[in-house]
Amino acid sequence: MATSPNGAGDDVFDQFLTDRGHTVEHVGWEQEYNKKQCPECGGLHESSATDCTVCGWTPTV
Repeated sequence: MATSPNGAGDDVFDQFLTDRGHTVEHVGWEQEYNKKQCPECGGLHESSATDCTVCGWTPTV
């Protein structure tokens, strides 16, 4: 499940879900051969990419 793109308030939202018995997982890059793949839009990027240039997604830490 994705939350706000800029990360604002994610900690509060995650805590809200956790308090109610939900599991919160942090999403990272997927691998497609020797490239990073965005889990939101499927865009492929070099291994040095830090955010998706297609949709603006950034991995949560």
